[in-house]
Amino acid sequence: MMPVRWTAHALDNLADREIQREEAETTLQKPALTVPGHGGRTLFLRRYHDSRLGQDMLMCAVTETRDDEVLVITVYKTSKIEK
Repeated sequence: MMPVRWTAHALDNLADREIQREEAETTLQKPALTVPGHGGRTLFLRRYHDSRLGQDMLMCAVTETRDDEVLVITVYKTSKIEK
């Protein structure tokens, strides 16, 4: 995988949404699924167990691929795994 750079927005999302950076990085390195997003973006998806919430969640990292790097635009988690 190309080098990863995090936007300030994505880093703020980690803190605001109480997402462990290690969980987000695992999603980027070992996604269960990657799907195309709007505007040429790629969504990296992975199911994981959120120990703080005590339930399974879906982690989504929205990225843009540049010439020499992957830029993380935002990161979020949701309990709507089946959707």
